[in-house]
Amino acid sequence: MHFTLADLVTDITQNGAESGGDVIELMILENHDSLETASRGKGEFRFTVKDNGKGMTEEELKRAQDPFVTDGIKHPNRKVGLGIPFLMQTAESSGGGWKMDSSKGKGTEVSAWFDLGNVDTPPLGDITGMIRTILLLEGPKEIVIHRIRVSSGGSLDYHVRKTELISALGSLEDTQSLILLDQYLRSQEGS
Repeated sequence: MHFTLADLVTDITQNGAESGGDVIELMILENHDSLETASRGKGEFRFTVKDNGKGMTEEELKRAQDPFVTDGIKHPNRKVGLGIPFLMQTAESSGGGWKMDSSKGKGTEVSAWFDLGNVDTPPLGDITGMIRTILLLEGPKEIVIHRIRVSSGGSLDYHVRKTELISALGSLEDTQSLILLDQYLRSQEGS
């Protein structure tokens, strides 16, 4: 079960990281009508995950949307695959929507959007922690994250590249590098 939108984004991005591709692109857009509505949770949250992995055929794409189908590779004893179905259900029940496109051998793109004012929309969660977790995913050589937040109380727009962070910080498995990464991401988020 996903308790926050950040959990959903992490799950879908992890799918992309496990797709066999070497580049993951994540765009996160948080749009608040005004500072007043932002404090009440109104606005829209939208994300898109794009990978250049193995992709899916039309049939595989349909199967990925069925909660009672799984390839059995990631979790051999599991008979269900709930990531995409949970995303679909959460987006639709919260006044939002979703879109998924894939092409065999070229990769997959998954987008979802949520009405932040809808009572059925989960809370945002820890966006900084989510970005840090995604940057630490194994598999892709490059992870590019574009984060945008728009509101009358102040906006932000920044890009983060895994390869640039490794170049600046060294191994992202080192404790000191992780501390610096967290400080950097929190400074970008304004918190």
